[in-house]
Amino acid sequence: MLKTWPTRLGLALIVLALGGLLVWLDPGGLQTVPTDPDARAEEPGHVLHNAELTLFDEQGNIQQGLTTPRLVHTPQSASTLAETPHATLYDSERRVWNATSEIGTLNTRSQELTLSGDARLIAPEEGWQLDTDVLHYEGKTAHAWSDTHVLLQQPPQRMTARRMDAWLNEEEVRLEGDVQGHHPPETQPGQE
Repeated sequence: MLKTWPTRLGLALIVLALGGLLVWLDPGGLQTVPTDPDARAEEPGHVLHNAELTLFDEQGNIQQGLTTPRLVHTPQSASTLAETPHATLYDSERRVWNATSEIGTLNTRSQELTLSGDARLIAPEEGWQLDTDVLHYEGKTAHAWSDTHVLLQQPPQRMTARRMDAWLNEEEVRLEGDVQGHHPPETQPGQE
């Protein structure tokens, strides 16, 4: 038992010496690192689950609605990211247009909505549908556009193009770049 006592005392002195050496090597202890403003700008301010967002025009009418299972708002960049968003857009005649995609980004300053990944715009009353990879929508002017390949269809008709502009208030669609279409002739009743 006497042999273990000096061994324990020796080990305790070694631990204290090593602790003292570590303090001497790093006398400041914990040091604070200044925050990076660029990294801070990417930090979300709000994360909402099962969110519904409604934007109004200057007259107080609903301009667009957005529902999403997950919404992340970053105030520094004035952007709101929505996962699998469903947007309900209204034109000047109060007609409803539906838009969906995998990801949606809303610029809260300009109120521009960008839908990315299998973006789709549907006009239920007219029965046509537009499919593209990236769809932009400017709510103040009800202007939708895409600079990526588009497919516009109203079965049995369909058209493709490299880019598209649609003005919902004017009921006007413009397709540009390698426009191709399939328009089967109308059949009269009784014709096969």
